[in-house]
Amino acid sequence: MDGDTHRETGDFTAVELALIRRDFPILERRGRGGMPIVYLDSSATSQKPVSVIEGEAEFYRRHNAGVHRGTHLLADESTEAYEDARTTLADFVGGSSDEIVWTKNATEGINLVAYAMGNASLGRGGEAASRFAVGPGDRIVVTRAEHHSNLVPWQELCARTGAELAWIDLTPEGRLDLDTLSVITPATKMVAFTHVSNVTGAISPVSEIVSAARNVGALVLLDTCQSSAHVPVNVAELGVDFAVFSSHKMLGPTGAGALWGRRELLGAMPPVLTGGSTIADVSMERTEYLPAPERFEAGSQPVAQIAGWAIALDYLRELGMDRVAAHEEIITTAMLAGLQSVPGVRILGPSTPAGRVGVVAFTVEGVHPHDVGQVLDAQDVAVRVGHHCAIPVHRFFGVRSSARASAAPTTTLEEVGRLVETLSTVRSYFGGN
Repeated sequence: MDGDTHRETGDFTAVELALIRRDFPILERRGRGGMPIVYLDSSATSQKPVSVIEGEAEFYRRHNAGVHRGTHLLADESTEAYEDARTTLADFVGGSSDEIVWTKNATEGINLVAYAMGNASLGRGGEAASRFAVGPGDRIVVTRAEHHSNLVPWQELCARTGAELAWIDLTPEGRLDLDTLSVITPATKMVAFTHVSNVTGAISPVSEIVSAARNVGALVLLDTCQSSAHVPVNVAELGVDFAVFSSHKMLGPTGAGALWGRRELLGAMPPVLTGGSTIADVSMERTEYLPAPERFEAGSQPVAQIAGWAIALDYLRELGMDRVAAHEEIITTAMLAGLQSVPGVRILGPSTPAGRVGVVAFTVEGVHPHDVGQVLDAQDVAVRVGHHCAIPVHRFFGVRSSARASAAPTTTLEEVGRLVETLSTVRSYFGGN
């Protein structure tokens, strides 16, 4: 096939898409029904290209050692991989390497900021950290669209300090309601929100929220877990103060994440996890900590996973995030149209592709989402079922749980067709019309 003239989706030609799919060995798996698995659960965890799988194994085979803890060859190579990966992620998201803090996941990154604010509220970190302190009369703002990981840590911070939690609400369609930005008041110290909802797929109005936060001097944290593998993300252009990233959502290994923070803010934050690798000097009476980011990286780190993540980022960069976004826009359009053609299916969130990504939660009238998932799995279509760690969003739509299909750079229109075809049999399977 002529790859220059025959295109399947977006900027990926049919030939390119076939070659991309060959990079993912798991796509060759057959499911319970004997057909190739249609993997539409990338929002839960993405599949990995062979370069990432082999790269992580190669690290263990040839370079494994403790980072920053030796001068022998393997220690030098391990440390180099660890620090080079920091630069790779920083370049990918438009930051600087000294603004990247390694964590075990994005959830830990959010908790790191929340607990640092709690420590500052106890007077830790001195005058430099005072801007992070919160207490009675102060406010933390989130949104109703949040994953529990960007809601519960802030609830806990408020419970510990006496600060108030408020939230930006949703429109009936499931987008953030700009008419409720008034909850960002002069008492607000932090605004934490998702870039893309993991239920509705809606892209948040970042510039409007950042502007409202800046007007009152509040800090801003952005959860990019559902955006950074779907669309280009540049923290400098977004104008936020902190952002969290998750390796396993971005074609990388599990067990690694990152917090990006503005250099001056990381430098002023008191440490949270303490111990080895964070220390400049220790006496029996006191401890002096290293500068950021090292002061936040206590203990042994997931070095092999971080090295594998760097390979995944290189893979995404070679694909081109603009092309990934264009590809997924067409997949999303087909998925929305297909789901809406099935009687009894209700989409939770925007029903048109504008301002959203290929993360589509839905319910089937009269059928529990877990039953929906089992019927689809019997036909080798893999989706997520449950509340997706976002119960408040589901309650907003009047349901407890849903099924969710999510796209990836490997997703094809044929796979969307298999989803829709199989979904059309669900209600009849359970005796519906």
